[in-house]
Amino acid sequence: MPSALATAGVGSAVGLESADALLAPTVLGMRSTDALAWIAIGAFFLALVLQWRGAIDPARYLAAAAWVVFGVFWLTMVPYYYYDVQSPIETLLALAALPLCTYTGYLLYRGRESLLLLSKAVACMGLIYLPAETIPFVRTWLIETTAAQTHYGMELLGYSPGLEVGSNGYESKFAFDPNETVTGRTTYIVLACTGIGSMAIFGGLIAAVKAPIRRKLTAFALSIGIIWFLNLVRNVFIGLASPWGWFQQDRLVWFMTTYMGAEANRVSFLVAHNYVAQSLSIVALVGITYLVVKILPEVLAPLEDVLFILTGTEYDLFEALGKEEVRADGGSSEQ
Repeated sequence: MPSALATAGVGSAVGLESADALLAPTVLGMRSTDALAWIAIGAFFLALVLQWRGAIDPARYLAAAAWVVFGVFWLTMVPYYYYDVQSPIETLLALAALPLCTYTGYLLYRGRESLLLLSKAVACMGLIYLPAETIPFVRTWLIETTAAQTHYGMELLGYSPGLEVGSNGYESKFAFDPNETVTGRTTYIVLACTGIGSMAIFGGLIAAVKAPIRRKLTAFALSIGIIWFLNLVRNVFIGLASPWGWFQQDRLVWFMTTYMGAEANRVSFLVAHNYVAQSLSIVALVGITYLVVKILPEVLAPLEDVLFILTGTEYDLFEALGKEEVRADGGSSEQ
């Protein structure tokens, strides 16, 4: 995972939820949460235009304001992650986003110009993620394609429940017979299950930095391919663990119902999704980041700023990894 900030700044990198998103008020025909995200991403891009035209100070001030709006957007998502998804990791990340984003805006306002590159990365992430979140036909295609691929993965393991329209309105529900399963519950694919959040993180980082196009394309293809495969494995795992009750042990049921407010027959899903899969997703994102850095060390520049935001300490990742020549030439040499 590039950072907690990058994860919070894009969207959930994990998901296969059994609850719909909260219904939010609308602004100009879209949910208010989506509107906040579009406003922030639009402001980031406008700041980049100002930077390109040489108006550095106005660019910093506008990007600083965009970071604050972005933090407010993630704060509005806290109730959804806490009550509907019941995900401790996503709830904590959403809570952390506001102070982190506000601090980033403060640093930009005070003159840390290098954060304009991180702002560009987040803008590119948003440009990848938000169309999938807010444009119906893109969202439908991603969800139903992911559901079909996940079902195929189940078939390879000897399960063939079929697909049907779920309560979210997409043909993405695995049609297990509730009378034949342990929990009597099944799951259905939502947008977070498509891996688009993780893809947006790496796509945004790769798009933002200056480097030869061949290396950028290689890093992009590698990261997206790995994310797609691991996401498919995760979906199959959760999609089978929930109806067959792989984690429906008495002690887990007692703990989850007593301390986490879970429904008894939903425990296997919550353990598989919110604890096993999300924890492994973080490990996977760290590994993918390592591979991307090997191919495209230029992404270390925004990551240095992320570390400064999180720790208050300056790090020279280029020197630590022996990549000083990349910092010097801005990625101009073909490798």
